[in-house]
Amino acid sequence: MAKFEVKLPKMGESVAEATIISWLKNVGDTVELDETLVEIATDKVDSEVPSEVEGTLLEIKFEADAVVKVGDTIAIIETAGEDNTELEVDEKVSNEEAEQIEEKVNETIEDNTIEKVSLSGKFYSPLVRNIAEKEGVSMDELEAIIGTGKDNRVTKNDILAYIESGREVYKQNVSKEEKNIVEESTKTVKSEPKVSTPVSVNGTDEVIEMTRMGKLIAHHMVASVQTSAHVQSFIEVDVTNIVKWRNAVKDKFFAREGEKITYTPIFMKAVAKAIKDFPMINISVDGDKIIKRKAINLGMAAALPDGNLIVPVIKNADQLNLVGMTKSVNDLANRARKGQLQPDEIQGGTYTVTNVGSFGSVFGTPIINQPQVAILALGAVRKVPAVIETPEGDFIGIRHKMFISHSYDHRVVNGALGGMFIKSIKENLEAWDVNAKF
Repeated sequence: MAKFEVKLPKMGESVAEATIISWLKNVGDTVELDETLVEIATDKVDSEVPSEVEGTLLEIKFEADAVVKVGDTIAIIETAGEDNTELEVDEKVSNEEAEQIEEKVNETIEDNTIEKVSLSGKFYSPLVRNIAEKEGVSMDELEAIIGTGKDNRVTKNDILAYIESGREVYKQNVSKEEKNIVEESTKTVKSEPKVSTPVSVNGTDEVIEMTRMGKLIAHHMVASVQTSAHVQSFIEVDVTNIVKWRNAVKDKFFAREGEKITYTPIFMKAVAKAIKDFPMINISVDGDKIIKRKAINLGMAAALPDGNLIVPVIKNADQLNLVGMTKSVNDLANRARKGQLQPDEIQGGTYTVTNVGSFGSVFGTPIINQPQVAILALGAVRKVPAVIETPEGDFIGIRHKMFISHSYDHRVVNGALGGMFIKSIKENLEAWDVNAKF
């Protein structure tokens, strides 16, 4: 019999690790070729890992909630045939280096002052403990962090967000004297764990556990508000020419391209052009430094069947023509709804657009998608009475109009830039040629 190593597959260039959600097979179960073995999660994307061989599941090396690096062996499957040569070599290497590895592990354990399980009963993964040790985060600080993982465990994203926020939540809970100690030395200080306000529940109420994605979104939104100084600008756009053009070409467009043309790719094209004209919107903040992004990668908020949102990213959006943008928008939106996005497809966004108008909202005040510094909300397109200026005089007519809302980080984007940016989008949209070819 041979032993086959099931490794965590590569899920995109920017994805280095994933969290085990659940095993769909138990040790001893028969496994078919391409049958799903395990569900994994990276940020907000859940994926499945299929078996590359058929046989019997011999060993599971990582249990649920474990964080695994790409390329790590997560399970062993026993198959018919000769022994796996690669596995034998790995075993020989591990035997030769066993003493050295054991010494390193012992040294790490001795140096690690973060307990696996705290006095309050909270569990901390090896990855979280290592980050805490490296960044000087104390056990008391870990206890104060509100976890978004299973059973409220502190995840890698939780502790990194806490560190990136400047550990303000912790600092607010310590005394003035302790704050001075934090600022003047590298010693850790103690604080009482954050106590949430109790919520009364009566017999007619239903208690619903937040989903994993819901917890991640909640944490991401709170962290964003704590990080950025949110300011909004609003502007009304006349999209009558766009509405007329789309109505005139949508059937021909579908017949030629096999794609439905919506307003979204037109809006995304206008946003990409505005970013090229105002590149200081396409930035991130790193401490006291500004990172100016060269690539224009547009995030597109998409609604999921369970009510949550996910943000797939259109890479190098400024390089796409209208047909290419339409295909990208439709493809990402369809696969987002079906849960078929790859982890790399929600990474690397530099600016985000969300369509609140799809729910009937006239406008909204969206929260910035960190580490970006701005986000645009598209309101509903409506027929409204409007003053139309002509050489013969002004008159009242029916026009298609919409509001766009621009939230931006006032630490690095001032009102002039924020206002000029959406004014540029307005001008791009209102200048649409009703006779444009696609």
